[in-house]
Amino acid sequence: MNSTPAPIKLTRIPSLKTVNDFRTHVASLGLELPCEDSIVTGAASPLTQPISDVTINGKRIGNRWTVQPMEGWDGTTTGGATDEVRRRWQRFGESGAKLIYGGEAMAVRPDGRANPNQLIIIERNKKDLAEIREILVRAHKERYGSADDLVIGFQLTHSGRFCKPNDKKRMEPRVAYRHPILDRKFNVTSDDQVFSDSEIEQLIECYIAAAKIAWDVGADFVDIKHCHGYLLHEFLSAYTRPGKYGGSFENRTRILREIISGIRASGNKIEFGVRLSAFDFVPFKPAVVAPASRLSDSTDNGGSETHGRDARATTQQARLGPGIPEDFSHCLPYRYGFGVNVNNPIEPDLTEPIQFVRLCAELGVKIVNLTAGSPYTTRTSNVRRFIRRPMAINRPKTRSSAWRDRSMP
Repeated sequence: MNSTPAPIKLTRIPSLKTVNDFRTHVASLGLELPCEDSIVTGAASPLTQPISDVTINGKRIGNRWTVQPMEGWDGTTTGGATDEVRRRWQRFGESGAKLIYGGEAMAVRPDGRANPNQLIIIERNKKDLAEIREILVRAHKERYGSADDLVIGFQLTHSGRFCKPNDKKRMEPRVAYRHPILDRKFNVTSDDQVFSDSEIEQLIECYIAAAKIAWDVGADFVDIKHCHGYLLHEFLSAYTRPGKYGGSFENRTRILREIISGIRASGNKIEFGVRLSAFDFVPFKPAVVAPASRLSDSTDNGGSETHGRDARATTQQARLGPGIPEDFSHCLPYRYGFGVNVNNPIEPDLTEPIQFVRLCAELGVKIVNLTAGSPYTTRTSNVRRFIRRPMAINRPKTRSSAWRDRSMP
């Protein structure tokens, strides 16, 4: 028989017309999410208040609005700025947000791009990067009078499993380890596509060089990207990888520690942020929702397979429903995700993510920007507790000290 779960009924937030409707819906999901009765506007709004007790490059972030990092994918093929990029950064400045968290994902070297038109933070593009930052600052000053409380970061990345550096239709993945489900989805067919330890050491040097460029052109911090299945995030789940970058928590976080120590050893005073997927899930796939009569007419083996013309007709008439997990029964205990329950990888386990955030504080990371899952493998409707909020953190006085957070929307 077909074992596909029944489709999940999703409630669209715009359909909740009152505050009480929203509260009732949140309660039905078993979530604790406080909600005010009305929106406070103007100077009294919490969103207009500065971050008072954490500074980035000597600046206090002027309000609680953030421009999240994105991939415009409209740069030049050499990773430089185009008019589209310049216009976007001008609008970042005009937006009024006082924290530009990365602006765009910038590949630290050409082969790390997720698209042939992604920005690359290398020496040849230094002038362009200085220009788009200046465009942003100038636009902000013209509209708001000052940029003294405007904090700008550059997000540094290598796309790893999702690399498409030369052709947007051709995957050229490099990975942390072989994955029993994702490899077939993203054209990983050989162990040669797994980074060696020596190659990772070279990559770390690229991050150090990129951070110097960011500081030279006026960025206040660099975000060392650990989210959405990109390379450094994938290393957090490299339990099965041998060598010094896999296995233990210490080894799986070694890249972050070596990047930060290398940047500091070079004399670079730039600050640090980390955008983190706080937990993964086992990869999902679309659920096909079609009339039962069509499915029964066109399936064999108890409805488990479709064949020939009937199968094509079923696919044409079917519609995609919410995502469902890939079969992971052959992967248990599941050692291929970060922050997941190894015995049931559709459930989070936040033990290591909390440990990782504490490590960030010890390393002097000033901002942790939380998200969850991966848009490549997890439908966001399946991430109930989906988190997208930067968090400024105070570094503990000792490695064992408690850390405090100052949350930002």
